[in-house]
Amino acid sequence: MTHYGCVGRILHVDLTTEQISVESPPVPFYRTYLGGSAMGMHYVLNEVPPQADPMGGPENVLALMVGVVTGAPISGQSRVCSTAKSPMSGLIGDAQGGGFWPAQLKAAGFDGIVLRGRASSPMWLWINEGTAELRSAENLWGKATGDVEDLIRDEVSDQRTQVLQCGPAAEKGVRFGALISSSTRANGRTGMGTVMASKNLRAIAVLGTNQPSLADPATVAALAKQGALQFPHSEVAGLGEYGTAEGLLPLNEEGGLPTRNWSSGVFEGAEKISGERLAETYLKRRNTCHGCIVRCKRVVEISDGDYDVSARYGGPEYETLAAFGSYCGVDDLAAICYANQLCNMYGLDTISCGGTIAWAMACLCLLGTRWPSARWLRPSRSEKASGNSSAKDHKERRKPLVRDRILLWPQRVRSSQPTCPSTSEASLFCTA
Repeated sequence: MTHYGCVGRILHVDLTTEQISVESPPVPFYRTYLGGSAMGMHYVLNEVPPQADPMGGPENVLALMVGVVTGAPISGQSRVCSTAKSPMSGLIGDAQGGGFWPAQLKAAGFDGIVLRGRASSPMWLWINEGTAELRSAENLWGKATGDVEDLIRDEVSDQRTQVLQCGPAAEKGVRFGALISSSTRANGRTGMGTVMASKNLRAIAVLGTNQPSLADPATVAALAKQGALQFPHSEVAGLGEYGTAEGLLPLNEEGGLPTRNWSSGVFEGAEKISGERLAETYLKRRNTCHGCIVRCKRVVEISDGDYDVSARYGGPEYETLAAFGSYCGVDDLAAICYANQLCNMYGLDTISCGGTIAWAMACLCLLGTRWPSARWLRPSRSEKASGNSSAKDHKERRKPLVRDRILLWPQRVRSSQPTCPSTSEASLFCTA
């Protein structure tokens, strides 16, 4: 029986034994779970012991599942759900990401991947036209996501290859490590990148040419064409023009923009970090995901001023603008774009990272300092001249400016500076 919208195959990889097998579930299985997080939870709930260490590697199961319409020419549907026991909560973790990797996984012959065990040495998984093999990742470990992507594509001699990976942050055990594809798309939440790294698996590269079977391809094509014609005149056209940051200013007006560790919902610098300001200043081009007409992805580039930002690492979403912007009391848009680049390079969830920094800023307020600024993030002139090549080189190039980054950061409260929450308010955010 034809699995319309699905391939009918799920890849199982035991990293401990390096055994690879293929499951062909029956149609009722697909009708029950469809795909995505529900299908992933089927494997996690049935196989992960309740007391399993999320970062312990062997006992945790990481499931990567795409949806029924992934691969079809339907906007917003090239998605992959990653499911495992979360290092952040100890409960079920779920994170979703878009781009081209999800559709390419299905084109390569699979509806999902179930990862078990822990490799004895760093490995990466290569899936090509229905076959899969594990390869050594010794040369990839510790490198920035963009460098890993380049090395894998060179190794398989095909630049069309799509790569989903954890980053150096997850390798080092950061609990909010993300899964990154195309160096720009993130399965950001709940530490799914950290789970992958704990299994000594650095990346999964996919390549294929198969198209999903559709029950009525003519109708699907007609709907896609109709959507493309209507979108520019629709109420959501701003999502293409300004990205997800289209909602930043409305949220601020409603009092719902997280500001200074949620001590407020209104940020006086909201306009400076808005989607509109980003489009007017640093936006180089718009990008998209497989089959999507919206093109909401931001690609920014900054080559002058205090921050060098490469188009390789995309641009900030609303969540990132809020997390490193209003949440931290920062209205420097270039600094936020730079922070977004660092997170994509190292494989960090921008929401958890920005929230953690905002919490630390609130803690400093309890010591009587004013709310810190973004000056600590400013790169040196020598760093600007050297460019970006790898996470290791990037770290080695960073030379702290004592005056700008240490002595001036925790200045005493001044009337001209935004004030911290009161001690009683800040204590609500600083208790652990």
